[in-house]
Amino acid sequence: MKHYLFLFMLIGFIYPTKAFSKNEVFIKRAQQTLDSLYKYYGISHSYLLSENYPIQKHNNITYLASQTQSSNKYSYLWPFSGTFSAVNSLYFSTDDKRYIQLLNNSVLKGLNNYLDKTRKPTAYASYIKKAGKSDRFYDDNIWIGIDFTDIYSKTKNRKYISKAKMIWNFIESGIDNKLNGGVYWCEQKKNSKNTCSNAPASVFALKLFLATSDSSYLKKGKDIYEWTKSHLRDQSDDLYYDNISLNGRIDKTKYPYNSGQMLQAAVLLYRITNDSCYLYDAQRIAKSCYNYFFVLKNNNEIALKEENIWFSTVMLRGFIELYNIDHQPQYIEAFHQILDTAWNKARDTNGLLNHDCTGNTKDKTKWLLTQAAYVEMYARLAPLL
Repeated sequence: MKHYLFLFMLIGFIYPTKAFSKNEVFIKRAQQTLDSLYKYYGISHSYLLSENYPIQKHNNITYLASQTQSSNKYSYLWPFSGTFSAVNSLYFSTDDKRYIQLLNNSVLKGLNNYLDKTRKPTAYASYIKKAGKSDRFYDDNIWIGIDFTDIYSKTKNRKYISKAKMIWNFIESGIDNKLNGGVYWCEQKKNSKNTCSNAPASVFALKLFLATSDSSYLKKGKDIYEWTKSHLRDQSDDLYYDNISLNGRIDKTKYPYNSGQMLQAAVLLYRITNDSCYLYDAQRIAKSCYNYFFVLKNNNEIALKEENIWFSTVMLRGFIELYNIDHQPQYIEAFHQILDTAWNKARDTNGLLNHDCTGNTKDKTKWLLTQAAYVEMYARLAPLL
């Protein structure tokens, strides 16, 4: 653990006794949760992390193309990539260069273990490359591409945008004329085109346009947005279904991150084009997200319906993008209340948080991605409080 103890020293803070502002409180919470993440998920002499804490001999992995029993020592790509978003968010909120050091000296070195150069285009595989070939998911790669684009936009370091463009090449390889376009979910199992691979692909392309001024990205971002809207939108409430199979069957499950990414894409399109139709789309999606994915408890406490807290974290990205345009506080205030409750009721003695923000349900094992999601939410909300 010497490597990670060094990281704790790198990012650790001494908190003097004083009255903290709401901003400082949320930054402190993000920092403490990140410290706990590395303490309990860190693997000695490695930049990689465990999937769960306590470590399970066999993990039932349900988020891959097929459900698997896994005894893998390291986490899969998706949970690991959450630490990229978490560290990015803390750097954006604090401007503390220790987080760039953590990103470069640990997170990206760990991420490199998943980079598969044996198949073209180059992309990140779902598990570490030394274990052999594993499936490559377009959505997994998109989340990483968004993070690379974001950190490039802040630092202007060309190595980050180079990685983002590499990932975009892979995403484009997942588009064909079946169903008149759209991005597949998994490279090896091209059975469906999912909102989780298309809505963030639109966000990714639009962010690439903002970062590079290359108009081809704007066109692609618009096209993917319109494809997703025409194929996967529930016209009754403007929320988004999960996927459409190649035979046209629609899985009508609704997840917060899917609608949240269409919300964010709509706001980005409004920012770029100043076309009010996109702002109208965004505000309708936001209202429906609030009505569908939030619940008011008997004590007037607001809670989240979705069990996967990371899905709600991605939805928060959309709400923040909209807040920066229309400055309506309702959705931000709801998340503020939810995260206050989580800190007070859903946190254990190790400083790790349960997926249930109310604290009513306790996790026997805590997932890496859950902890990364909380870090991101606390960090992203801090500047708005």
